[in-house]
Amino acid sequence: MVSTSKIKSVDFYRKIPRDLTEATLSGAGLSIVAALCMLFLFGMELNNYLAVSTTTSVIVDRSSDGDFLRMDFNISFPSLSCEFASVDVSDVLGTNRLNVTKTIRKFSIDPNLRPTGSEFHSGEVLSHVNHDEAGEEVVEDSVSLTSRNFDTLLHQYPISVVNFYAPWCYWCNLLKPSWEKAAKQIKERYDPEMDGRVILAKVDCTQEADLCRKNHIQGYPSIRIFRQGSDLRDDKAHHDHESYYGDRDTESLVKMVIGLVEPIHVEPHKLALEDKSGNASKTLKKAPSTGGCRIEGYIRVKKVPGNLMVSARSGSHSFDSSQMNMSHVVNHLSFGRKILPQTFADLKRLSPYLGHSHDRLNGRPFINQRDLGPNVTIEHYLQIVKTEVLKSNGHAVVEEYEYTAHSSVAHTYYLPVAKFHFELSPMQVLITENSRSFSHFITNVCAIIGGVFTVAGILDSILHQTMTLMKKIELGKNF
Repeated sequence: MVSTSKIKSVDFYRKIPRDLTEATLSGAGLSIVAALCMLFLFGMELNNYLAVSTTTSVIVDRSSDGDFLRMDFNISFPSLSCEFASVDVSDVLGTNRLNVTKTIRKFSIDPNLRPTGSEFHSGEVLSHVNHDEAGEEVVEDSVSLTSRNFDTLLHQYPISVVNFYAPWCYWCNLLKPSWEKAAKQIKERYDPEMDGRVILAKVDCTQEADLCRKNHIQGYPSIRIFRQGSDLRDDKAHHDHESYYGDRDTESLVKMVIGLVEPIHVEPHKLALEDKSGNASKTLKKAPSTGGCRIEGYIRVKKVPGNLMVSARSGSHSFDSSQMNMSHVVNHLSFGRKILPQTFADLKRLSPYLGHSHDRLNGRPFINQRDLGPNVTIEHYLQIVKTEVLKSNGHAVVEEYEYTAHSSVAHTYYLPVAKFHFELSPMQVLITENSRSFSHFITNVCAIIGGVFTVAGILDSILHQTMTLMKKIELGKNF
């Protein structure tokens, strides 16, 4: 066996007998300072070890072919009626979806953007409708209304069915023969002088623009049903009446009016706002109480250049493009999955990189006060960049889509629209989190302890030798 003395010979840390050591006041002070330095540097190193550093790089977008991108929006149009508001989506690959409704909700709003009721359901506004065949000479039996006699006549009859039209309108001219024939048959069946329960009337919106605007007429023809005493129900003077969206042939119109009149005999003092017959409920819907609309919801689009367009659309109405105002306020517009505020709070270290441009248009108004003239389309050009945060193990923590926005107005010969053109960048920003290894931390801690201890020992030795030298000089000794 190897003797104990031989083992002791390899001791790197040989001890000096305690009787041969001397404790000094300067050495004690320097030891305390060295211990505090070690503790401070250890805390700094521990904080550096626990902190996560990031590296940023730009790479080609790694999205796979066929991926879809969610687009959330909430936009208020103070001058576009929910009755005809349509959301359309298209892209460069040929996708063309008109009047998206499945994931879209509409709410009527007043000029101050305040909601005036529950969700607006347009029913079959855009469906195909039947008309009488043309060719017969038209005899006008419906009553022409103006702003002077409109309110008087509506309060005179329990039921007033009014056709708001424009002479230049294609659909109005198709309706005119059946409307006048229906007016004649209703007049013969319910004589205005003897019966006095219903009247069919019409308003020329080219001559009575203010009257039509007051009743929020934006598409022609618009058939409104007014019930006596219910057209001004609340303190805000919101018109509370119904719109007819059914077929426009004579038989359908007469059937609709009869369905409105007959219940009056049963309940003369309780005229409901909606007809009780099953057939009428399919063709009569509550008319918009104001001329504005808030459109909110989301769509899923392909990751290619495309367009989101909001406009007035109908397959059986005409629109006066010079009167359409596509002013709007973007309450919210973002792309991708919504990141909760709590997630941003947990990732404060990423605040310089995320959360600044994912909702750049939020709260911005784009209002045409008619100073730009008629037929104005408002366009927004959005360039989208994907930002992805990865952990050191490659797991994705956050995926955010930020965008830049440039807006402009353009005059058009066609129907004005609000257009959002979006285009995704082929590049993406990749932020990778880098954590330090434990071995690196231990190595640095050992370096701190050893380095401070060594430097403190050198300083103590210098200080001790200097003080010894000064004492010898004081005693007058030579060395």
